[in-house]
Amino acid sequence: MPENREVHPVELVDAAGRGIGTCTVAEAHTLPGRHHRAYSVLLAGPDGVLLQRRAAAKTRFPLRWSNTCCGHPAPNGDLAASAAQRLAEEMGVTGVELREVGEFDYRAEDAATNRVEDEHDHVLVGYVDVATPDPDPAEVGQWRWVSLPELRSAVEADPDSYTPWLPGVLRLAEPAVLKS
Repeated sequence: MPENREVHPVELVDAAGRGIGTCTVAEAHTLPGRHHRAYSVLLAGPDGVLLQRRAAAKTRFPLRWSNTCCGHPAPNGDLAASAAQRLAEEMGVTGVELREVGEFDYRAEDAATNRVEDEHDHVLVGYVDVATPDPDPAEVGQWRWVSLPELRSAVEADPDSYTPWLPGVLRLAEPAVLKS
């Protein structure tokens, strides 16, 4: 039986991203929401960037295309280590050096699940020469490599097929990815 990640603790943050307390993942994402720390990972490689389509069972924005993986570090936890662990759990990709390229705040309500994202999101990028993910089907429905120009066009043409945080991730990650 898959682990219930909804009971894990998350770190609540103020408008400046400073820790101010904790609650569970479920509490943070139940309307009206609680502003909390999160991370988004985007892997780049010779074929572009690695996207995942979120599994149907996801409690927020299921079946939407998104960055490689995302999650929540434990309160006072190591951000890069947490992101690397989640990358392994969710996508089956290990041994990638991740570096933080920025952070941003966003809020998005998911009418389909009656949940909300209210996150202070740290964006991490990594580069791989070759990666064939082996994703957890409870987390990931599909995956694909896509070029950045193709992805930008697709998000602009059909934003509802993508997670609402993906444009913010791309804005921060794209300069780093293009330098890789």
